Amino acid sequence: MSQLPEPTGPSHLRASDADRQRVADVLRDAAGEGRLTLDELDERLEGVYAAKTYAELERFTTDLPGVGSTVEHPPRPASAPSGLDSRITGGAAGQSFSIAVLSGATRRGAWLVPPAYTAFAMMGGVQLDLREARFTQQETTIRAFAVMGGIEIVVPDDVAVIIDGVGIMGGFDGTSQHADPQDGRPIVRVTGFAFWGGIDVKQKRRKGGDPQRAEAEPA
Repeated sequence: MSQLPEPTGPSHLRASDADRQRVADVLRDAAGEGRLTLDELDERLEGVYAAKTYAELERFTTDLPGVGSTVEHPPRPASAPSGLDSRITGGAAGQSFSIAVLSGATRRGAWLVPPAYTAFAMMGGVQLDLREARFTQQETTIRAFAVMGGIEIVVPDDVAVIIDGVGIMGGFDGTSQHADPQDGRPIVRVTGFAFWGGIDVKQKRRKGGDPQRAEAEPA
């Protein structure tokens, strides 16, 4: 009979099509060995293909020897390396750019920031808010380009910021900090240029952070 790996994650997570197919194969093997009747097989397969979570899948194999409740779960997120901030999680990020041409683009909330991110605004505006974000690695580079447009980047006040962009008949505003990779804090490096436009890098209190670290302006 086909064997299913030991569980490695919580059962309430959503199952994939591959997970459902894996359980269906186990049930077909069980029927071929005479452990399930054809009617039982059809009934369980119907339930398997309708299952949404790992917990729902597990109940179709709990009475099969050598299988039990061992439905494969997705791996747990890797913990941050020792000494690094818990917001540095690793993993694969999604979209790595925001573009606004005669329009606006906003990225905020809980999102995973890739090692390099590009923001481009032309006669439009882009806002990047990193206060609830997590990072794939300790140092992140944001390349910001504003042409007759504006880009605002909001960084939590407990993240080190390095600004080395330039303004050409425009403004590239913000205050750089000393960044020490040894202290484990995330580092955000903002580079690029503003041409007849403006790029503004602000630091505000991270949502849920220490209120005594708040700036005078609201977070």
